[in-house]
Amino acid sequence: MDILLLTLGFVCIMVGLLGSFLPVLPGPSMSWIGLALLYFTNAVPANYWILGITLVITVIVSVLDYVIPAKGTKKFGGSSYGIWGTNIGLVVGIITPIPFGFLIGPFVGALIGELIFDYKDHNRALKAAAGSFVGFLASTFMKFLICVLFLGLYSSIVWHYKSELF
Repeated sequence: MDILLLTLGFVCIMVGLLGSFLPVLPGPSMSWIGLALLYFTNAVPANYWILGITLVITVIVSVLDYVIPAKGTKKFGGSSYGIWGTNIGLVVGIITPIPFGFLIGPFVGALIGELIFDYKDHNRALKAAAGSFVGFLASTFMKFLICVLFLGLYSSIVWHYKSELF
């Protein structure tokens, strides 16, 4: 049973890492679930401080994931069309076989979204798309960093309790 929980926890951590880039997967939340599953094993004693602190971090990062791109877009004069365009562009960029599509897609999507909002002002649309893209990159980096930290914590705990787990 411990090996099953250990494996499932590791899979959740890895899905969380992928989710830090893909908007359809809740990255930090999945990584936190993987960390929590580790504490459900019989070998690792529950540490409510670690689980509580990492849960608070996960909630804060999840809220900031919505706030940062919106603030970046608004700061550069964008609209909600740019935010939606960023998310749609990311999905399209990941699906299409374009090199660096996951980076190009959000910017092009934001630009198209802003041009749909106001097709006459190309400079404003370009500036807003840049703001949306910068917000997206900042949010993605933050989520990825948290997921990597959770992976490190998970690995450290597994290493510490390896004799009881295996």
